[in-house]
Order: sequence, then C-alpha cells, then structure tokens
Amino acid sequence: MYSEHSVRFKAALSKNFLSRGRQSATRSIFFVAGYGRAAWAPLVPLVKLRAGLDDGQLGLLLLCLGAGSMVAMPFAGALAARIGCRVVIAVSTVLLCVALFALACAGTVPMVICALTVFGMAGGAIDVAMNIQAIEVERDCGRSIMSGFHAFYSVGGIAGAAGASLLLTAGISPGTSTALATLLIAMSLLYAYPFLIKEPQAKGATLFAVPRGVVLVLSAFTFIVFLTESAVLDWSGVFLTSVRGMTHVYAGYGYASFAATMTIGRLMGDKVVRRFGRIRIVVVGSLFAASGFAIVAVVPSWKLALLGYALVGAGCSNIAPVLFSSVGRQKLMSTGAAVAAMTTIGYGGIFVGPALIGAIARYSTLASAFLAVTALLLCIAVTARIVLRSE
Repeated sequence: MYSEHSVRFKAALSKNFLSRGRQSATRSIFFVAGYGRAAWAPLVPLVKLRAGLDDGQLGLLLLCLGAGSMVAMPFAGALAARIGCRVVIAVSTVLLCVALFALACAGTVPMVICALTVFGMAGGAIDVAMNIQAIEVERDCGRSIMSGFHAFYSVGGIAGAAGASLLLTAGISPGTSTALATLLIAMSLLYAYPFLIKEPQAKGATLFAVPRGVVLVLSAFTFIVFLTESAVLDWSGVFLTSVRGMTHVYAGYGYASFAATMTIGRLMGDKVVRRFGRIRIVVVGSLFAASGFAIVAVVPSWKLALLGYALVGAGCSNIAPVLFSSVGRQKLMSTGAAVAAMTTIGYGGIFVGPALIGAIARYSTLASAFLAVTALLLCIAVTARIVLRSE
C-alpha cells in the first residue's frame, strides 16, 4: 500500500514539474518572439542608409518580411503537428538570430532581401509553433493561462525595442548590439528547449488547410484584431500630428498609451478571463476598443485621443489570447492546421491593414478610416457570443 501511494505521489510530482516547466518554457518562447521582432525596429534606419534606399524602395523591401511570414506559417503548423513544436521552434529561432545579425550587417539590396525573407519566415514559424505549444500547455493545465503567454510577447517587444535603442544610443555598434540580442535569444531557447513539446500532435497533417466553419470565423476575428493593432502602430502618430495638431516630438505617445494598457491587460488577463469568462472578455473587449477608436476619430482633442488609444489597447489585450484558446477547443480541424490558418489570416490584418486604412484616408479622411475599424470591432461584439458558444 505504501509503495503504491509512493509511486502515485512521485508520478503526480513529476507531472506537476513537467507542467510548470512547460508553462515557463512557453513564456520564454513568447518573450523571444516579441524580443526578436522588436530588435529589428531600431535597425530599419541603418539598413536604409547602408543599402542606399529611399522610402518607396524600403517599403517594397519590407514586403519581403510579410511575404516570408505568410509563406512559412502554413508549413510551420503542419511540421509542428508532424514532428512536434520543439524542432520547429528551435530551428526557427536559430534562423531568426542568423537573419537578425545579417540585417545588422547588410549593405546591399540582395542581402537585405534575403535576410528580411528569412527573418519573416523564422518569425512566422515561431508564432505558429509557440501558439500550438501554448494551446497544448493550457489544455493540460486545465485553466486559462493564454493571456499570460501573450503578455510575455508584449514584454519582449518592449524589451527588444528599448534595449536595442539604448545600446545604439550609447554608441554600441549595430553588429555588437545585435550580437548581444541574439545571445539573449539563444540563452532563452536553451532554457526552454527541454520543456518544448516534442511529440507529434497529428500525424499526416496537410501542409495547407483552408479554414472552415468556426475556424474561419475565428480567423476573421483575428484579422480584425491584428488590423486594429497595426492601425494604431502605423497611423496613430500621423493622426495625432496631422489631424489633432500634436507636435512630432510627442507623436509616439499614442502607440505608447496603447502598448502600456495592452501589456497591463495581458498580465492581468488570465485572472480576468477566469473571473468573467471568455465570451464576456471578447464582447466587452471589442466594445472597449471600438469606443476608443470612436473617441479618437470624433473628439477634437489630442489628450482624449491618447485616452482613446489606451482604451483600444485595454480592449484588444485579451481578445487574441481568447481566440487562440478557442481555436484549440474546436474539433472541426486539427490544432496545428487551425492555428496555422488562423495565424496566417490574422497576420494578413497586420500586413494589409495599413494599406487599407491609407486607401480609405486617401478618398475620405483618416478619422473615417478609424470609424471603419470601429465598425469591424462592433461586428465582433455582436457575433462573438454566438461564435464562441458554437466552437
């Protein structure tokens, strides 16, 4: 009897250790993904200068980053399903480090094209595989922990952008600062590696899977949320300076307000989701975000516009984590295929969104473009209850 209890206790202890290790490893990889992408931002002006690019040429080359991500995502989902998340995340992280260092040293257009494409592919593959890992870890845990994972992505983004900027400001060369960034990424990967899921999730998974049913609707929701985030990132500064009369020195405050409330919201998100439920989080969150954009577009005050962007960040903070949890609960498609499809469509909002907003602004006003985003967010609020109940 004692021996049987001892075996059960050791088994429970081992399972608890594995669960905690996988949670910690998943947070580490989310941090790596956010940190790696953000560490590229301060290098953009340097790449432009070294390669002798004008704004138009740089914009075209940046499409390589988005194209690489979009191409890699479906393959990453299938590979994670066939060979496990560990290999996909490890290989992609190594490629991310190589591409990031290449971008810091790039001096010719062909080198920039190759490095950006590999950088986009590696980042896209990590995003898919880490969300599959997160879904499986949350499923094994039996409670909502997805928002906490995504919070580490936000924290990594802040650390990556701030860290690289501080090093460059201090006179550290781009190559050295990027080497330090890749060292931190490599150390995080080594820490996480033993606890990354190595087991295949679905043998025989197809490379490309067209989303259908509830997965298609969740993918559309993700597209809207990511489009909203890109609208703030790419257009908040322009709106505040050209429409609300803010000086260019303070133009970044709009995105800063958004990023701060989003990060705080995600750090608190798991408790909030467990307290109020996934459906309420999506409905109320989309209403908060919609009201924030409405304030930005309608109220002629830059101070209230900052409040509006803060509301958008708070509202959007936990919608995407809930959507990824929901796609892991549905049974219509395999987790790998569903996450790959949803991530690919969602990131389409990041890459297509700024251009759509620019097109609307060209034929109308930037405020009208923001009101169009408001309408899309209201569509989520109206339909989320039906969609999430039917998953």
